[in-house]
Amino acid sequence: MRVFHGFENLPSFRSPAATVGSYDGVHSGHRVLLDRIRREAAAVGGESIVLTFDPHPRVTLGTQERLRLLTSLEEKIYLLGQQGIDNLIVIPFDKAFSALAPDTFIRDYLVGRIGAETLVVGFNHRFGRDKQGSYDYLGSHGFGLEVVEVGECDVDAEKVSSTVIRHLVAQGDMARAARLLSHPYLVIGTAAAGRIRTDDPLKLLPPAGSYQVRIGGRPARLTVDASQNLIIRDGCPDGRAVLTF
Repeated sequence: MRVFHGFENLPSFRSPAATVGSYDGVHSGHRVLLDRIRREAAAVGGESIVLTFDPHPRVTLGTQERLRLLTSLEEKIYLLGQQGIDNLIVIPFDKAFSALAPDTFIRDYLVGRIGAETLVVGFNHRFGRDKQGSYDYLGSHGFGLEVVEVGECDVDAEKVSSTVIRHLVAQGDMARAARLLSHPYLVIGTAAAGRIRTDDPLKLLPPAGSYQVRIGGRPARLTVDASQNLIIRDGCPDGRAVLTF
C-alpha cells in the first residue's frame, strides 16, 4: 500500500475508486466498505484509495474532550495495509480544510486532484463544512461520480461502531472488542526496560489490570497499572513493538 501525506505530488491514479473517513479502529463495518472499494476498483482495472484524516477532526474542531482513539495513525496504516488497499492519502485536517464546503471538496480534491470515478460511502457518512454532505447530497449534485452506499454492519446482532468498541476497551472487555473489530486490539509503541510507551496521547488503553497479549506474535502477560503504563512481566526486546490483546 502506498501512503501519501496531503494532496501535493500525487501520481496519476488508474480509474480510482475512493472512500473517505476517520476509519478509527478499522473495524468490521469499515472492512465491509474496504471490501466494496476493492471490488469496485477491480471491476474496472482501477486502484482503490482510502482518504483519512490526521489529526482526528474532533481535535481540530475543539470537540475532543475525553476523546480516546482506537488507533494511532501508525496503527491505522498498519491495519489498512493488511486489507489489500492500493493507496492511502492522509489529509492534514486543519481549520482551513474543515471549512471546505462539500462540493468544493468533491470538485477540487476527490475529482480534481485524485480523479476519483467511484466513491464508496457508509450509510451514515457525512462530510464537508457542518457535515452538510451525505449520500443524498452526492446523488443530487451530479459530480460525475458513481456513488455506492454501504449499509449498517452488525456482528451477531450487535451494532458495530468505533464508539461502541471504545466503550468495550474502556471497560476492559477485550474479547468483545476484538469480535467487533474482527481483529485483536492493536497497540504499537516503543519497548524499553520491560515497558511499552505509546506515542499518541489520545490512544485508548484498557483499564488497570492483567491481560494475556501477544507481542510480535509471542504470548506474554501484560500489566496495565493505574497510570496507564504498559508493563511486560517477562520483558521484551527494546525497540518498536506490535502488541495485540
